[in-house]
Amino acid sequence: MNSFNTIAILVVAYLVVFFQATFNEFRQVLGVQVDLLPSLVVYAALSSGVITLTLVSVLGGLMLDSLSTNPVGISMLPLFVVGLLMQRSKEFILRDQPYAQLMLGLTASAAVPLLTLLILLNLNVRPLLGWFSLWQWAVMTAAGALMTPVWFACFGWIARSFNYLPVAEGGYRPDREIKRGRQ
Repeated sequence: MNSFNTIAILVVAYLVVFFQATFNEFRQVLGVQVDLLPSLVVYAALSSGVITLTLVSVLGGLMLDSLSTNPVGISMLPLFVVGLLMQRSKEFILRDQPYAQLMLGLTASAAVPLLTLLILLNLNVRPLLGWFSLWQWAVMTAAGALMTPVWFACFGWIARSFNYLPVAEGGYRPDREIKRGRQ
């Protein structure tokens, strides 16, 4: 797409990480810190190129890890892998359908924490795991799934508001000759 879309996605990624770090009501009520970056990576993968996807994965992952107890850089690879898999098959995905967006957000929001956990276990880091972790994983997955269609709607509105609209084609066919004058 264009650089405006990339900048808008990166600004929203910054705002999402800021929101996750400062808004503690979900954590107090449900016991879960909601992660919205996987759903944003789904939008970036399906609407932009690999460069935007890489920027969102790397910068978003670094911002998220700098404000959490994760080792710095641990979230970049899962975000990028999930986004790249979706970006590689975006021709086959019905990305304009809200149900498909919901399912893709569900898949990404479920896969990213599992991949992060797998990397943490391979680094001999002892994460806190228990039965409550399944509840946290389910709530994070549901929140990411519900948020993915919202990203598509919001960025669609931004694109309609700030980008030029395509010009409608004329009513004549360009392969026809128009004869002017007397007949």
